[in-house]
Amino acid sequence: MKANPRFYAGLDMGSVSIKAVIIANGQSVASGLIPSGGQYKAAAGRLMEAVLAKAALTLDDLSGLVVTGLGSQSAPFEAPQISDISCHARGCHALFPSARTIIDIGGQFTKAARITAQGSIADFLMSEKCATGSGRFLQVIARILHIPIEEIGALSLQSQNPVEFSTNCAVFAESETISRLAEGTQPADILAGVHRAMAAKVKMLAKRVKIEADVVLTGGGGEDAGLVQAVGQALGLKILVPENPRLTAAYGAACLAAEPKAI
Repeated sequence: MKANPRFYAGLDMGSVSIKAVIIANGQSVASGLIPSGGQYKAAAGRLMEAVLAKAALTLDDLSGLVVTGLGSQSAPFEAPQISDISCHARGCHALFPSARTIIDIGGQFTKAARITAQGSIADFLMSEKCATGSGRFLQVIARILHIPIEEIGALSLQSQNPVEFSTNCAVFAESETISRLAEGTQPADILAGVHRAMAAKVKMLAKRVKIEADVVLTGGGGEDAGLVQAVGQALGLKILVPENPRLTAAYGAACLAAEPKAI
């Protein structure tokens, strides 16, 4: 008789959103994502309740749970905490065993890590506290252009003449964007320029961790086709993207929960 599967969960309490994944036999059986709204504990509780309900489980049915992310100290239940970059590494290794470099473009920071063939961290760097190096920059430009954030990737790919930003500072780039719009520059060209500026920042980080193929791009940046293309062009490498790039750390946390030696 076949044994009943054991269920494990990963909860990623990020700066912008809370993500949760439940796995059995290494495969996702339920997942979800909601904005944190700055209320990490309450949002995490709501999300876990919803994801457990999707899987027809209760918290007591889980054989293991790992929490990660910026807000992990505010988790609404006791659970081991593991760094988000370690969870990204484990998730990427499970999804792409050939992965050797991870680029995580999140809401506040961009991280670059080189990983071993076993999925552990060999080197790691994080961007400075500047919006140009994170998804926050895209949110600012999307607001100025009055374009939904989920539409900017496809629009940027229509660019015929990408803007060259004269600054690496998000504040001045915002002013420059407004000026370019007043001059009649097409939104697609502005977005393509923004993607190039971000890709240049990513390249600097990646070079410092001694980038190796294959490269996996995770986080909200992985949902932006224009940014993925710009990063690939800047690095001169093919970029792999998980099916749900924002869930990678939560998935990796669930995988680590299933490995007692990892906790």
